[in-house]
Amino acid sequence: MTVNLEVAEGVGTIRLDRPPMNALDIATQDRLRELAEEVTRRDDVRAVVVWGGEKVFAAGADIKEMQVMDHAAMVVRSKALQDAFTAVARIPKPVVAAVTGYALGGGCELALCADFRIAADNAKLGQPEILLGLIPGAGGTQRLARLVGPSKAKDLIFTGRQVKAEEALAIGLVDRVVPAAEVYEQAHAWAARLAAGPALALRAAKESVDAGLETDIDTGLTIERNWFAGLFATEDREIGMRSFVEEGPGKAKFL
Repeated sequence: MTVNLEVAEGVGTIRLDRPPMNALDIATQDRLRELAEEVTRRDDVRAVVVWGGEKVFAAGADIKEMQVMDHAAMVVRSKALQDAFTAVARIPKPVVAAVTGYALGGGCELALCADFRIAADNAKLGQPEILLGLIPGAGGTQRLARLVGPSKAKDLIFTGRQVKAEEALAIGLVDRVVPAAEVYEQAHAWAARLAAGPALALRAAKESVDAGLETDIDTGLTIERNWFAGLFATEDREIGMRSFVEEGPGKAKFL
């Protein structure tokens, strides 16, 4: 398999495994969608790490595979491509990307689907599609602009240039930069911490933020209000409030 899933301590690691550069061919895209849907369903997976291994996250699409595709073929395939990445973005649980080495093109777009990005100090990220006479097609024009703002997104997309980890951190493309040897460890620790939290409240928080960003503030506030009130029907809310009253903040042990 070009993408594998391992589950430990409530954390599901979706591992890209297509040496040497984890090029995202059609089989890898489809497998990514399958595993995103699987971790969405599984109750034993409460948080997710997306990882490409010690050397590279993903260097982009399989250009040789794309080169032989004509317009008609890509009209069909582009929807499946976006669906695969959207399946990752819509995992209703905390998702962290552990980025080592190159995260270019589709690799950068995959990292954009996570809620949080931890990058190695040797990481390089970018959207080089313009150098092929193309634009990003797996969500890059949309998710990148929403994350770093339209001006910075246009800089990266128009030029196709790569940014090193420190610049990526400065513009908000990644959230933390650590030594390469610590990337997966820190990503797993972040995910494991959240895996111990209240699963439905985390789902509510993620959906409220993500859905709210796609609409006007009044609709966003309605989404938030409905989730907020609905959580009063959950056992996790009872556990959290009882623990706060009896033991103080931050000591609740959720189921």
